[in-house]
Amino acid sequence: MINKIQVGKIINTHGLKGELKVLPLTDDPQRFNNLNKMYIDNKEYIIEKVWYKKGFPIITIQNFNDINDVLIFKNKYIYITQEDMIELEEDTYFIFQIKGLNVVTVDGIEIGTIKDVLTPGANDVYVVKGKDKEYLIPAVKEFVKEIDLEEKKMVIMPIEGLLE
Repeated sequence: MINKIQVGKIINTHGLKGELKVLPLTDDPQRFNNLNKMYIDNKEYIIEKVWYKKGFPIITIQNFNDINDVLIFKNKYIYITQEDMIELEEDTYFIFQIKGLNVVTVDGIEIGTIKDVLTPGANDVYVVKGKDKEYLIPAVKEFVKEIDLEEKKMVIMPIEGLLE
């Protein structure tokens, strides 16, 4: 899935006319309104219609108009290309851009690599795999001083106890 970004998971069918119920894997579930195409199992599909029920996008794929035609998509992930990504505000990033960054302190001490991003609530938390242990770094400006995607580096200012 090179150069494709996961934006949703098909969790069920909806009705008998081939509609798909999607669990959004994005901060903005309305972002499906602006998509014309999507990828499932690396195959392109044209989106015919999107509407919402109880916060879940309901998607109709072109030429799929029967429940029996879309059962194969259940539990599959929806991907988009980078050209279909939404524009983010300054100093905000997609999770796929953060994963894999090397984490160093402002003093140049290497901490490890970001292996996951947790989204528990008020702010994200970076899971950093160090040599001997994992660290949880809150994704707030107080700790994260710089993110350089070209250098694949995040610079943090740890407070006492953060890296223990």
